[in-house]
Amino acid sequence: MVTIGITARFKRQLGTFLLITSLLSITWANELSLSQELLQQVKSGYGQSAVNRLKQWQQLVTKSQNLSESEKLAAVNRFFNQLRFVNDIDHWKKEDYWATPVEFMASGAGDCEDFSIAKYFTLRLLGVPDKKMRITYVKALSLNQAHMVLSYFPEGQRIPLILDNLISEIKPASTRKDLLPVYNFNGDGLWLAKQRGEGKRVGKSTRISLWVELRERMLKQQQGEKL
Repeated sequence: MVTIGITARFKRQLGTFLLITSLLSITWANELSLSQELLQQVKSGYGQSAVNRLKQWQQLVTKSQNLSESEKLAAVNRFFNQLRFVNDIDHWKKEDYWATPVEFMASGAGDCEDFSIAKYFTLRLLGVPDKKMRITYVKALSLNQAHMVLSYFPEGQRIPLILDNLISEIKPASTRKDLLPVYNFNGDGLWLAKQRGEGKRVGKSTRISLWVELRERMLKQQQGEKL
């Protein structure tokens, strides 16, 4: 779960500026490869049901390649929103932990960051351009707490669509008056988002230490290292 003071947390996370600008393009080239070694690790750690979830994810990616972008958004949002929401402290025994999509699917649960990150990387696997998507920190006004969603910018539009684990429907940000945007990022950049549009670019996403750590773990998983 994201915790607010956003200002203090934001400053702390922006302390690391290093590494990795595009692991995704190197390791996830429009296919989801699940090695037998990885599946065996998952089975040992989480059981056969976790292996089944990973294979269902793989099937989603395979079957959705030829869909339109709007259909891909709907399929991916629907697929991940079936998983359970659990706070980081209860699930990972850490105050804040950004799970890789493999960790999220294997464990079968996660918090809002894990939902958004899994949707982002899955849509990248399906060929949705990085420039159209931003992982977005917001304040959920009805809950009075910080929250994370995935924003998708249709071609030529400045107002994104919001993929959110709190609701099943994908809606324009302009209709989500319950969400107050704070900042957003993708594989390339980092933006302050004081309005429900694109926001002001302030640097690269590698300034967010948890994002860097997440992508390092993804690379290790691709290379067959233990979960």
